Parts: sequence; C-alpha cells; structure tokens
Amino acid sequence: MRKFKASHVLIIERNFLTFASQFGTFSILQAMHIPIATPVFWKEYELIDCGNFEKLERFGKNITLRPEPQALWERSLSAKAWQELAHATFRREKNNPEKGIWETKKSFTSKWILPYQSPQLNLIFKLSLSSFKHVGIFPEQAYNWEFIAEQVKNLPPKPKVLNMFAYTGGASLAAKQAGAEVTHLDSVKQVNLWARENMELSHLANIRWITEDALSFAKRELRRGNQYQAIILDPPAYGRGTNGEKWILEDNLLELLKICQQLLAPRQSFLVINLYSLGFSVLILENLLKAIFPIAKTLELAELYILDRHQKKLPLGISGRVIL
Repeated sequence: MRKFKASHVLIIERNFLTFASQFGTFSILQAMHIPIATPVFWKEYELIDCGNFEKLERFGKNITLRPEPQALWERSLSAKAWQELAHATFRREKNNPEKGIWETKKSFTSKWILPYQSPQLNLIFKLSLSSFKHVGIFPEQAYNWEFIAEQVKNLPPKPKVLNMFAYTGGASLAAKQAGAEVTHLDSVKQVNLWARENMELSHLANIRWITEDALSFAKRELRRGNQYQAIILDPPAYGRGTNGEKWILEDNLLELLKICQQLLAPRQSFLVINLYSLGFSVLILENLLKAIFPIAKTLELAELYILDRHQKKLPLGISGRVIL
C-alpha cells in the first residue's frame, strides 16, 4: 500500500477519478472496475441525439423529443433539426415539472407498436404518450431482459419469478417467454392492463397480475412462506401504493432487499435490480447487495447507457445482479 503526505491528492486508478481532500496520510486502495453496459439487439429503437437536458429518440416510425436530466452536455444537432425531426415533443407544466403535455405533428403514428427481437426473445410492445414523459418502455432494460431469459432457461423447469415495480412488463415477458411462471406486480392498475396488452401482443399467456404496494406484498409473501427462483426489481425514487403507502427509495430499499433475500430460494436462484435515481451511486448498490447476499456465487454491477448517433453515451441507471 502506498502512502502520501498532502493536503489535496488527485488519484487516477484504472478508469476512476477520485478527488481526496484531507490533512494527513493518504492510502490508495485498489479501485473496483465498474463496467458500463448497453443493449445490442435493438433494431426499431435508437437514440438519435442527446444534450441540453433533452433526448431525441426513434421508436419505430415515431421520433420523440423529451426531457433527460442526465444530458448535461450540448446537443450535436441543431435545435432546429431536432424540431424538424420530432413527431412528438414533450412540454413540461410550469407548476408541476414532473408532468406535461405532448405536442404532436400530423405525421405522428397513433397506433404505435415496437418489436424487440434477439436470438432468444421475440417481444412486442404497445407504446403511448403519457403525461409523465414516458412512452411505455425503457430501452436500456433490454440488457437485463437478455440476462433474465438466459438465467430462467438455466433453472429447473417452470421457475417462479416475481417482478415488482414491473411497469409495462418487459422483464415479465422475457421471463415468461423463457419458460417461467411469472408474478407481475405494479401499484397502478392501468399500467398492469397495459402490460397485459403487451403479453397478448407477444403471443404469451398466463402471467399472474397483482395491483398492490410492493413492500406490503413482499411482507405478506414472506409470512405465507412462499419462495421464488428469481426476483426482479425496478423501484422508483418515489411512489405511492394502492392504499396510499409511501415509497421512498433511500428509506425503504434496504428493508425490501432483506425481504427479497428471504423470499429467494437459497440455491439456483437470482435477483436483478435496476435503479434510476440521480445521485444514487453504484457503490451504494454494491454495499447493499454484498451485505444482504454475502454467499452469492456471482455479483455483477453495471452502469447502463445508450449510445447516440454521435457516439455520446447517455447514462440511464445502474444495474445489479445476484446469482445464488
């Protein structure tokens, strides 16, 4: 171990840049390499450009322009080019920055379907413009769909998979298509109905639908003694359950992960968690998963991104995988 005397030290190790400020002795410890990861099989989705806190994306025949808080840099194309390309543009409400309205051109295709195909998956999603800027899919999550499908196929037949905060069901469909018995949970009934449409479009059936608060459901499953071979989590920074239960990521995540550890089968099982919250470090997730799953066979961490046409990498959350 090397030691330094200084008041300010700039440490560069591998691909990490750390600034340390302290009077006294410094120690450089070996940095952990955190990989970055992106899906590779998208054909009908692409990130055209990003910057100036916005992103320009193509979902099939439609091109959308919407806010993106992580795109701090300047766009590559001109603002005029963005406006000419976009079929739908999201405008924030002045009094509520979390909501807004979409302005669409006549060329916007209202019947909006997006296929996803890879060597092991063949899924179809219905898309729609929501007042919260979302369109019904998070394209970067295809990276996890592939992992889920592969892991399900490696488990004994018909493994039980629980997908919480499941939104419109990309991970649920991937698990089902790979042969799992899937429980899909989201606290919003309309979102679950949307996920069911995606199931039917993908020519799948028999997913179990639960409209409930995730933490409440997990506690009840634990009391019942139920177990799963896989658990998938994509919790928001903030949310509300069906009975007004408050979800705050930093307050509730530790408790939920501890319950998930007990719900998972002790062998031949896995957990996938994705977090998209500004300021939530991959090191926080690493510490949580190492503490809760100390005997895991494999623990993988990655920062997810999408590459635009101009080779800019847009960060879109962090992912953790545990294999028991």
